[in-house]
Amino acid sequence: MRIHLIAIGGSAMHNVALALYHKGFKVSGSDDEIYNPARDRLAKYGLLPETEGWFPERINKDIDAIIVGMHARLDNPELAKARELGIQIYSYPEYVYQQSKDKQRVVIAGSHGKTTTTAMILHVLGKLNVETDYLVGAQLEGFDTMVSLSDAPLIVLEGDEYLASPIDRRPKIHFYKPHISIITGIAWDHINVFPTFDNYVEQFETYINSIEPDGVLFWFEEDEHLQKIVDANPNIRHQPYNTPEYKVEKGQTILRYQNKDYPLQIFGQHNLQNLESARLVCQELGINGNAFYQAIADFTGAAKRLQLLYSSSDNVAYLDFAHAPSKAQATIKALKEQYPDRQLIACFELHTFSSLNKKFLSEYKHTMDAADVACVFFSEHTLKMKRLPEISKQDITESFAHPNMHVFTQKEDLQEFLETQEWQNSNLLMMSSGKFGGLDIKALTIALMSDNK
Repeated sequence: MRIHLIAIGGSAMHNVALALYHKGFKVSGSDDEIYNPARDRLAKYGLLPETEGWFPERINKDIDAIIVGMHARLDNPELAKARELGIQIYSYPEYVYQQSKDKQRVVIAGSHGKTTTTAMILHVLGKLNVETDYLVGAQLEGFDTMVSLSDAPLIVLEGDEYLASPIDRRPKIHFYKPHISIITGIAWDHINVFPTFDNYVEQFETYINSIEPDGVLFWFEEDEHLQKIVDANPNIRHQPYNTPEYKVEKGQTILRYQNKDYPLQIFGQHNLQNLESARLVCQELGINGNAFYQAIADFTGAAKRLQLLYSSSDNVAYLDFAHAPSKAQATIKALKEQYPDRQLIACFELHTFSSLNKKFLSEYKHTMDAADVACVFFSEHTLKMKRLPEISKQDITESFAHPNMHVFTQKEDLQEFLETQEWQNSNLLMMSSGKFGGLDIKALTIALMSDNK
């Protein structure tokens, strides 16, 4: 098979390219901008385009299929040439399904916790030598790529509800047709494509209806929206899950299962709920609870998902990918519960289209209340790039409604503020799907906390 990927430099797209290359396919691609880590990873296997840009003359009938990524525009010249020649065109989730339609498919969906839950399942399967393919939204320790497409009989897929491609505006989760699924919860997101909450919920209703007959769905019991929609499909089994029994001792979370204690590297109720859903999936795959908890004991999380940056006897610093209101709130509560006697300074970047939208800001009300000091950062440049109306510091202060709120638009001002804080017996939490305007977060946290020792 010869496959050409338009917009090969994307996070998922370059990983799909690598997976197909490792499967023995002939892979080519194009993009008008490719950054690391995609650039180096594609170059390592000879897949980096010689020249950035779009070259319709490279599209010919020797190509068996085109995969188009979200970065490509509708008027992409290579896409136009592929249509002219009648070459089959796929979005990457559609093509991943084509490569996995004969496998048992496990899909983790929901507004938050997808990457972590997928990583938990893959960690356990790996420890127990269960052969599986996968697609996950972050680089995982011990995995060379974020996508694997081999001859394995099983595939575990992180199910994103965002659009599949510029020419196919269905959510990615609508393609996968799982046999086993999790929905971690529903909290409005991506308002640029789902303008109302009802419209957003409809995507999960459609997804549930796509589960294979006699399939099974595990869903978070405390989510009122899920409770309303899971009963609508009588062709599947469904089982709710909740927070398992646990305790926190000396900064470590210990889970209780069948009268045994299992110390964990992760913490926070949201993570424990993810863990419970992962256990249920693994149980469905034939792995008992004790084997699951033994295998998960050394799991530390996916990259940028409550990722430990610094630790000492009296302070820690964590980085988290949180951007949605529910995820930010859960992450802050988790760190405060783990270290209740320490001050928590939480910094949150408004970076996504939704979070920077004035209409959406009210969704963040009281989400940072568990932090002792709340900092919100946003880049005026990012606002302009996303072509969004201006927002003021006052807009943010009023929306979050935190009594000790500090708002920054320059990374230097945020850094200066953090440098003036007392870090003895204080923890730092940095939350963003961006980069705080280019702030070197790890170097900063090490400098802050080591200087206060």
